[in-house]
Amino acid sequence: MNNTTSEINLIFSTPIWTSHLNEFQDVNKKMEEYIKKQMELDSKGKKASNINGWHSENFNLKDEEVVFFINTISVKIQKAMEDMGWDLKKNKIEIPNIWSIINKRGSSNAMHIHSNSYLSAAYYVKAPEKCGDIVFYDPRQSRLVRKPKISKLNNLNGEEVNIKPTDGLLVLFPSYLYHSVNENLSNEERIVISFNVDLK
Repeated sequence: MNNTTSEINLIFSTPIWTSHLNEFQDVNKKMEEYIKKQMELDSKGKKASNINGWHSENFNLKDEEVVFFINTISVKIQKAMEDMGWDLKKNKIEIPNIWSIINKRGSSNAMHIHSNSYLSAAYYVKAPEKCGDIVFYDPRQSRLVRKPKISKLNNLNGEEVNIKPTDGLLVLFPSYLYHSVNENLSNEERIVISFNVDLK
């Protein structure tokens, strides 16, 4: 019998980048104060994917705190784009919009995508235990096709992936990737900053 080895070639992969900021406590304190000020100015917020939670309008990109935050996470964004092989010599990284969502107990976010961008992100300013995982869904058409029963769940057969938020965690992902946020089951607020990334 001719025993040959085989290898799995992962093609058309969907990347999700996760990382923690260094000294995120200072960043989070500064940004939470800024977000709470925005909430005071607009207590109703806007309706988007949020279910019962507060969703801010887009931040002013010239505000000191916003400039500070973007500068802080810019290296992470550049690394993700370099991983993708995108030409950063001929294109400039741009964040066209950035906003915040505060989910109190019982709040969640419906499944959605961020259209007209290359990358999107969630940065966790405050993420207590059981505050609601972010859930990503398989973007391939194959998930709609009949599938056999599985004996063990893994990255090759799963249809969704949960990422547990923690303070200071930055999650970057392709903007086309459907995602949602589970219900906040804690008694504390879940505060996240979201933004989109383009190349110009």
